[in-house]
Amino acid sequence: MPDLSPLARPSGGFAMLAVDQREALRVMFAEHSRLPVPDEALTRFKLDATRVLSPHASAVLIDKQFAFDAAVAEGAVAPGCGLIAAADHFTPGPREIVAESCIDRSVVPEQVRAAGAVALKLLVIWRPDESPDKRMAMAEEFVGLCRAAGMASILEPVSRPPRDGRAWDWDAGVLSAARELGSVGADLYKAEVPLHGEGDEAAIQRRCEELTSVIASPWVVLSSGVAPERFPRAVALSCRGGASGFLAGRAVWRDVIGHADPTRALRTHAVPALRRLADVVDENICR
Repeated sequence: MPDLSPLARPSGGFAMLAVDQREALRVMFAEHSRLPVPDEALTRFKLDATRVLSPHASAVLIDKQFAFDAAVAEGAVAPGCGLIAAADHFTPGPREIVAESCIDRSVVPEQVRAAGAVALKLLVIWRPDESPDKRMAMAEEFVGLCRAAGMASILEPVSRPPRDGRAWDWDAGVLSAARELGSVGADLYKAEVPLHGEGDEAAIQRRCEELTSVIASPWVVLSSGVAPERFPRAVALSCRGGASGFLAGRAVWRDVIGHADPTRALRTHAVPALRRLADVVDENICR
């Protein structure tokens, strides 16, 4: 099993930053602009966020489509911050920014490792009306590719609605995805926060304990779907329930988008948010 310490804090917890959002990030920018959002705007934001925030993160996740190569070439990742390459390719759907995901064949494990990456991340769409065979095969292939390259594998299953329109329970899907994919051999599992971090603390922590019971590796939470002001609480409850930290973007930098001076806002708003979350991890992980 690869050493996960390059991704972790001295406490052993994970306080990892995600800047691998793609068309979802363009949509966020479009909310503040009347003009089309060019690729260059996304790349510039990703590089600025990496420069400003990576000194305070234990690792940073970057996508090859917009920023990985530039971040490496410009030395944007702070020393001591582990570099993770997104290895997923997204396909949109009629009502979803990301309707399907597959392994991005343009991300060659040996090449990104030579560029400094220590881990790869793959997002897997989990739907209750789709066969698990394809998901399992893709996850297993991804883990195998990482092992062959000597890199850590991070698997991110996300619960999504069925295509056939049947009634569904998003929260039940989070646990079902973990039952299905939590033991395929990934070195780190990235999960959505149960109940979106809303409501009774005991219920959230109990669901996190259920995730811990079915995930064979350490696991962390993402922040999509959780209000930024509630994410510190969600991280604390998740860690008390067995999680080892977070790999998140929106909860850290979402409020910076649309700011007149985004670089300054990253320093004054996003840095304190990230540092606070890191403290929450250190204070609440089960050692």
